[in-house]
Amino acid sequence: MSSMPADQSAVTVTVLGLGPMGRALAGAFLDAGVRTTVWNRTPGRDRELVERGAHGAGSAAQAVAASGVTVVCVVNYDAADGILRDEAVTAALKGRTVVNLTADTPTRARSTADWAAAHGIRYLDGAIMTATPSIGKPDAVFLHSGPEDLYQEVRPVLDALGGSHTHLGTDIGRAAAYDIALLDVFWTAMVGYVHALAVARAEGITARELAPFAQGISTILPPLFAEWADDVDSGSFSGEGNPITSTVSTMAHVIETAESHGIEAGVMRAAEGQVRRVIARGHGTDGYTRVAELLGGKA
Repeated sequence: MSSMPADQSAVTVTVLGLGPMGRALAGAFLDAGVRTTVWNRTPGRDRELVERGAHGAGSAAQAVAASGVTVVCVVNYDAADGILRDEAVTAALKGRTVVNLTADTPTRARSTADWAAAHGIRYLDGAIMTATPSIGKPDAVFLHSGPEDLYQEVRPVLDALGGSHTHLGTDIGRAAAYDIALLDVFWTAMVGYVHALAVARAEGITARELAPFAQGISTILPPLFAEWADDVDSGSFSGEGNPITSTVSTMAHVIETAESHGIEAGVMRAAEGQVRRVIARGHGTDGYTRVAELLGGKA
């Protein structure tokens, strides 16, 4: 559990949005001794937090007026804009700080920052890279982007959320860009895993039987992430250990097995198609990382 420094005892924070993550954020602030005001569009979600000591606001405008820093965590930027761009809320936020931890695209983060600047609102964007149970604990991971001086000013408030906080730079869309890229890794992996479970089950292998070996496969990935990052940044795309011609062969085996059981293999077929295009362009001795150039329109 985090705690506020003694000279920060008067710090206040408002949390807008009390879905599972918003409630976790507000709860962490309360646990750290921060005076916390909460508001949610749907009434009633603040009941438990109020019982724990939070101040429930009657409106979003009242909520943001109660604190120097407002943390927003809702489903997307359409929802965030629907709250923040209300005339009364915008007026109440003038001269105050918004830390937007809502997930969306880098473009939306930049457009919201432009709106905030035009209305005299100080703005930081951010992303939460761990699940709800991590909030307030050492394993929570937060990414932030925006003005360095503003980040340093609100850092004592952010520290109450526990875990690690990384400022990625002044480009306001940078935290969202990291978030999108990392979610791409996560959901692509999840798509592969559930497809593997379907193929395994068709071959008489239960999910529980496969799981330990799937976990073993996952341990191969971290060193590959580092190695492949070097390949892409250096432009080497080394295929010394595993040329892309070998990759396409294994992909074809997955497709054949899946489709023999009537299991859709569209995702793997798309990946195989990318690999074959790389080979057709004369890069058959390169590694799989050459696909990144293809996707970026450079291969």
